[in-house]
Amino acid sequence: MIWTVAVSLLALMALSIPVGIVLFILGIGVSEFYSAFPLLRALGQVVWSSSSSATLIAIPFFVLLGEILVRGGVAERTYSALDKWLSWLPGGLIHANIATATMFSATSGSSVATAATVATVAMPQADRLGYDPRLFAGAIAAGGTLGILIPPSINLIVYGFLTETSIPQLFSAGLIPGLLMALAFVVVTALICRARPALGGPSRSFGWGERLRGLIQLVPIVILFTVVIGSIYAGWATPTESAAVGVVIAALIAATLGHGLGLRTIAEALHGTVRISAMIMLVITGAYFLNFAMTSAGLGQQLTDLLENTGLPPLGTLLLIVLLYLVLGFFIETLSLMVATIPIIVPIVSNLGYDKVWFGVLLIVLIEMALITPPVGLNLFVVQSTRAKGSMSDVILGVIPYVFVMLGMIGLLIALPGLALWLPSKL
Repeated sequence: MIWTVAVSLLALMALSIPVGIVLFILGIGVSEFYSAFPLLRALGQVVWSSSSSATLIAIPFFVLLGEILVRGGVAERTYSALDKWLSWLPGGLIHANIATATMFSATSGSSVATAATVATVAMPQADRLGYDPRLFAGAIAAGGTLGILIPPSINLIVYGFLTETSIPQLFSAGLIPGLLMALAFVVVTALICRARPALGGPSRSFGWGERLRGLIQLVPIVILFTVVIGSIYAGWATPTESAAVGVVIAALIAATLGHGLGLRTIAEALHGTVRISAMIMLVITGAYFLNFAMTSAGLGQQLTDLLENTGLPPLGTLLLIVLLYLVLGFFIETLSLMVATIPIIVPIVSNLGYDKVWFGVLLIVLIEMALITPPVGLNLFVVQSTRAKGSMSDVILGVIPYVFVMLGMIGLLIALPGLALWLPSKL
């Protein structure tokens, strides 16, 4: 039954059926052919119970926050300010791509939104300044993945909701690994461009006056991050409440320092928010029903027995789970991969003695890799869609160095769990 469900999932996705619909179809199939109970009668209750949590209200708020910043023109100002500080490094403007992605990761909570934002602003510069199109595009796609690790992260909210884990603890656990990975992206880029200067384009230097004036453009983003995340850690607000406050601050920033916040901008931001939030909720409810059907049919227990009876020590089983996610990440969209596997995998990991907060961060890094590995890496398609010329293979080749950085971070998290657990323990 395990292989039947897995093959059916891949086959239906290959037909370009929306992932949320695929999960419902599989759930109905499992309930009809493998379950002894009439699960369709419970469909309404499962959908309601999986979508009525107050925690999930944070998702559309964080999506709207990012949409306002993107459509309000704040991205261009942030990019320009970081360009003045980082373009002297080997690799030049590529470092501004990574740094902008890092800053927007700390506000938008979405990898795809972060990649789209930076790509739209930065990609026209690649040809004009003579950068290697592969490395330039690859850095944007990889930098965008930080949006689901550096808080606030929509994926961490989903993980916390599905595993009943503290979202503030997950946010704090993702901060240090996220910043370390951003720094590693910068170091790897500098080393590559030091070895092959032609890949990095021209290094440019700016006077201290221009740099200091540029810092003014970064202050609003820093204030926004401090208020949103600081209010959560201080206990003044829940993630949902802090996200709502963040939307108000983002609107003020876009209205005063961006392109303005007219009716058209607001309408576009709301439209984008509804579209993205509806997609996320469809996937979550579909995955809940599929997991409900698989549990009733005994499939979850079959997979649990399969992993627990391998005869491997806890570390060996963990590495097997990591390998499973690496392989599935090639074929399954990231959010779908999370919600379809978390209810089965996390209890196994917890029984092995591993911390759920730590595993949440490890899982997010694995999901980040799925965002930039073909054939379904969403960030690859997002970046490619903003390029005036060139093929998808350019973006795929460009992300290879950053995939190795992510593999290194996975190894570090397994060897040094304190990277993720130290900050939550202090807070």
